[in-house]
Amino acid sequence: MKIKDSVVFITGANRGLGLAFAKAALAAGARKVYGAARDPRSIDLPGVTPVALDVTQPTQIEAAVRACGDVTVLVNNAGISRGSSFLGSPDAVAAARAEFETNFFGPWAITQAFAPVLAANGGGGVINVLSALAWTTFPSVATYSATKSAAWSLSNGLRNELAGQGTQVTSLHVGYMDTDMTSHIQGPPKAAPDDVAHQALSGFEAGQAEVLADETSRQLKQGLSSVTPPYANVPQAD
Repeated sequence: MKIKDSVVFITGANRGLGLAFAKAALAAGARKVYGAARDPRSIDLPGVTPVALDVTQPTQIEAAVRACGDVTVLVNNAGISRGSSFLGSPDAVAAARAEFETNFFGPWAITQAFAPVLAANGGGGVINVLSALAWTTFPSVATYSATKSAAWSLSNGLRNELAGQGTQVTSLHVGYMDTDMTSHIQGPPKAAPDDVAHQALSGFEAGQAEVLADETSRQLKQGLSSVTPPYANVPQAD
């Protein structure tokens, strides 16, 4: 699957990695790029067609599918993090529900809605933006990590179910990235969104099932088969 001459639909395309995906798609020769955001006025990159879309709203998803029937590549990028632990945050359940609606049910609903469009346009492909936190967690992002673990399973399941119509599914994993979501985090090096988007599109064009875009994601994935996997490395009390 090539990006050149494709029609790309990107959720959360107004900033961060979504904006980087839009730039990378245009640079790779996409025939058309749709940039979806809650406020379409925030989409101001020349060459990108703005689309109003809240990924948690079924009626808006339906409207986007009707308006964008030429899509061949879907990029599920929109995501939120409420910075919540499971037990130490008083609103943890509410935070998790909001995160799951955007990070899990949103990509599921959008992919389900666009699947017939992709099939009609030759199969195409889907890129799901996941996280290295699909494989480990920390108290400050516990509920977010749960959504990304679920989204990893979703992405693997969609790959199986869409294979019959010739639709490729690529999962993107990355650790710390220089976006608004991590602006408050100091210390670890952060990947550049433009570089991550380029890696994702290159891996997608190469037919890769997963793209591990930084050393953090590569180390965590490799560690899943170790005697003490990353999710079991719990700090001991004094």
